[in-house]
Amino acid sequence: MSDTTGADAIDVAIAKGIDFDGTPIPQVKLDLYNQVMGLEAGRQRSGVSNTMRSRIIRIGAKHIPQAELDQMLIGAGFAPLKDRDITYYYGSK
Repeated sequence: MSDTTGADAIDVAIAKGIDFDGTPIPQVKLDLYNQVMGLEAGRQRSGVSNTMRSRIIRIGAKHIPQAELDQMLIGAGFAPLKDRDITYYYGSK
């Protein structure tokens, strides 16, 4: 069994083609994943700060209460949570 913690654990498992439980990931799944990630790799980016904010919200919402994450964003100089962020990640406005 491989290490299942850390930001790159999934990427390492995908590169090896082996799931965390030791079973091989079917080639058809790997092919589709690589096809879609190839498309994403070619997409023009809007800016580092925008991407950082998006990642902070996407991951932070799993671990940090809404009001606390909102204050953390503001404290770091990012825009506060938007209504659509709250609806999508926290389920309500």
